[in-house]
Amino acid sequence: MAMTDSRRIHILDPRLANQIAAGEVVERPASVLKELAENAIDAGSRRIEIDLEAGGARLIRVRDDGRGIAEEDLPLALSRHATSKIASLDDLEGVDSLGFRGEALASISSVSRLELISNTQDEPSEGWRVVAEGRQMEPRVSPAPHPRGSSVVVRDLFFNTPARRKFLRTEKTEFGHVEEAFRRLALSRHDIAWVLRHNQKVVHQLRAGDEPAAMERRAGALLGRNFLENALHVDIEATGLRLWGWVGLPTHSRAQADQQYFFVNGRVVRDRLVAHAVRQAYRDVLFHGRHPVFVLYLELDPHVVDVNVHPTKHEVRFRDGRLVHDFLFSSLHRALADARPNDAPTGVAAERTGDDVPTPQASATEEQAPPRWQQQGMALGAEQERPAAHRVREFMAGYQALHPEHEEQLLTPQPPRTEPETSPVKEPDAQVAAMPEADATQAPPLGYAVAQLHGVYILSQTARGLVVVDMHAAHERITYERMKQQVHGDGQALGRLQTQPLLVPISLAVSGREVETAERERETFERLGVELDVAGPETLLVRRVPVLLDNADVEALIHDMLSDLERFGRSDRVEAHINELLASMSCHGSVRANRRLTVPEMNALLRDMERTERSGQCNHGRPTWTEMSMHELDKLFLRGQ
Repeated sequence: MAMTDSRRIHILDPRLANQIAAGEVVERPASVLKELAENAIDAGSRRIEIDLEAGGARLIRVRDDGRGIAEEDLPLALSRHATSKIASLDDLEGVDSLGFRGEALASISSVSRLELISNTQDEPSEGWRVVAEGRQMEPRVSPAPHPRGSSVVVRDLFFNTPARRKFLRTEKTEFGHVEEAFRRLALSRHDIAWVLRHNQKVVHQLRAGDEPAAMERRAGALLGRNFLENALHVDIEATGLRLWGWVGLPTHSRAQADQQYFFVNGRVVRDRLVAHAVRQAYRDVLFHGRHPVFVLYLELDPHVVDVNVHPTKHEVRFRDGRLVHDFLFSSLHRALADARPNDAPTGVAAERTGDDVPTPQASATEEQAPPRWQQQGMALGAEQERPAAHRVREFMAGYQALHPEHEEQLLTPQPPRTEPETSPVKEPDAQVAAMPEADATQAPPLGYAVAQLHGVYILSQTARGLVVVDMHAAHERITYERMKQQVHGDGQALGRLQTQPLLVPISLAVSGREVETAERERETFERLGVELDVAGPETLLVRRVPVLLDNADVEALIHDMLSDLERFGRSDRVEAHINELLASMSCHGSVRANRRLTVPEMNALLRDMERTERSGQCNHGRPTWTEMSMHELDKLFLRGQ
């Protein structure tokens, strides 16, 4: 039976091919903006201005001051697979430009009325224009005055594809997506000045600047004042990788993953490997159901990362994914663990001068600043606002008047206790390490305890004001970290972990690929206290497991570990299960509510918090302390008004 003509293989009409490509590249106005702005960045621009109307559905105009496009290249710029950014396979393997496929302008012009004006000269009269209106036609080039650089004007998006246009949302919704795309672009390049206007109104006006203060101002202008005030700055370099940026404190989390920005060599990406590494780093300190916030920049050799894996270039593939995963996890894990109550703040967060015009949501006035009762922020370091020296002396004098005997005890070394310990979980006691120097103008980061409230909270007087500590949550974290150290030893290696052989080995039905993974990662399993043997092409035997996992679902655990090792090159399932048990044990072994503590016991707990990793959150991610400054207390009681 002969095939009908409609089933015969044929070459697609160029217009139809471009519209099919547009379905991959042009989803909504925000994706158009992304493509056009990335072209402007690749052109070496130092200033990019964006104008929108009706959320971008009616008009998107992107103007830059880059190199521009020569007159003879303008028609070619609207052709499919035409680019100036790569010329060979070697260029593709080490591409460092944001765009390189040569599809964006052709795809956008096939579903809109597009006008491209460009000039490569400093004389404005040397500009040229090319126009395309969604149909196959020979682009017309005509003179058009324009300063050095390019302007791309996109009007009436999807005017010739009604089926696509009806899927556009309201103007407010579409502008929200456009603004998010703008936010990512502006965070990716601090050395470029950005302007965003919507319906002739300026929404963002961001000055260029590569110095740390300018980069912090931009992050604050785009993400809000609270972000930097509740973030840790990281800058770590190792094995040819550099990670820098800001990670939010666990107490500054969000209900949605809507403030997570990750850039690889200046390109914003959404990558499963990255997401898994970040999630692992926060796992021990984040409240259930909450999401961390971060703006992170990963820099590495372009030849070891493949950016050509998705039409929109949102995904990348690392040549050594395991190395990248371990670097991200260890860097963030350590940064969060090292955060102490006496850490210095990011530095410039409180000194922003308003050079950047922020979003309406971010432009909080003094009255719209963080609420009076705020979870612990960057610290009580010297860079934060601090009362005058005479006021600090008043604080200390007041404390000494309340508890003169305890102040003396704090400054006197105490003999070690000789009683044998009856439990691995130590209660906070009256023994306090000697303070190296007594300074009347300097209190410890968490201050000195002055009272206990309802047997639940410790009230502490600090140089800044008042700190309230949930004593059970705080002691729970202290106990948990001590138990982890006892079990895990140094780092994440479970060298001290007790294991036990199984009387009857557990047989696991797995795939051939999982058998290969188990053999390849045999040393990893042994380090985690798991002994695996290959019993067949698709069968594994579990012969030994950690004692603490005696009642765990070992079969499901091993399957999950194999899956993690295949996808991410790393698995912490065993540590996670053991830590869950330790967290439960520490919860039951910590001081309970309604337990009366003496002032020395309360101060001992405060000093332990200052020395303990992750002491800002309990094992379940809840905050352990919060602070109210004297300025906030004065406002509460209308002092000085």
